[in-house]
Amino acid sequence: MDKTVATAEEAVADIADESTLAVGGFGLCGVPETLIRALHAQGAHGLEVVSNNCGTDNHGLGILLADRRITRVTGSYVGENKEFARQYLTGELEVELTPQGTLAERLRAGGAGIPAFYTPAGVGTQVAEGGLPWRYAAGGTSQTESGGGSVAVASPAKEVRGFNGVTYVLERAITTDYAFVRATRGDRHGNLVFDKSARNFNPLVAMAGRITLAEVEELVEPGELDPDEIHLPGVFVQRVLALDPGQAADKPIEKRTVLA
Repeated sequence: MDKTVATAEEAVADIADESTLAVGGFGLCGVPETLIRALHAQGAHGLEVVSNNCGTDNHGLGILLADRRITRVTGSYVGENKEFARQYLTGELEVELTPQGTLAERLRAGGAGIPAFYTPAGVGTQVAEGGLPWRYAAGGTSQTESGGGSVAVASPAKEVRGFNGVTYVLERAITTDYAFVRATRGDRHGNLVFDKSARNFNPLVAMAGRITLAEVEELVEPGELDPDEIHLPGVFVQRVLALDPGQAADKPIEKRTVLA
């Protein structure tokens, strides 16, 4: 039952090229920075990533993106990552944008064994009707009139159905080969506790991964966590990495603001 690994390098050693990877966090909050850096050093490429956003130019998934390790992103927010926008608009990166709540539910459904679900989000838009640019043709630029040249791959139309007089669109669940999450506390069995807004996507991402890796700021022994405070049970976690004090304190801020 002890799921701890000694190092981040050991945790990510078996992740192969072209793996699918779900990553927790929102902006730079709750992002598994240590595992991402270890994967960057490990060298896997051709990755298909599912995450709310893709970090920034210097943090989170942004470091994998900058080295062309990611070929496809399913997310809901581009954020402050200029390189993400550039690669998408020039046809180097495939991007499936999806409503944020829909993304969260697609991850949860994948972990719960639900293959698909109906939602009103996106009805009457290209989310349901198809035609969203997933990949632009190579050579496009952000200065072209269309925003990135001709569309090479567009989203397909989705099934639409009415229930009780309301129209819904069918969305498919997401599962991935691996998942990375960051927790405030965790035990050796993989039971995890998340802090405040770091709880938004991390538990759902952990559920969606076939093999889930959790980096924890504080590792405790089994039985020390009150069952009522556990946000994610250990059944969803396969590997636990205890962070050292420096790694635990590594919490970059996406945009600093100062109020007068």
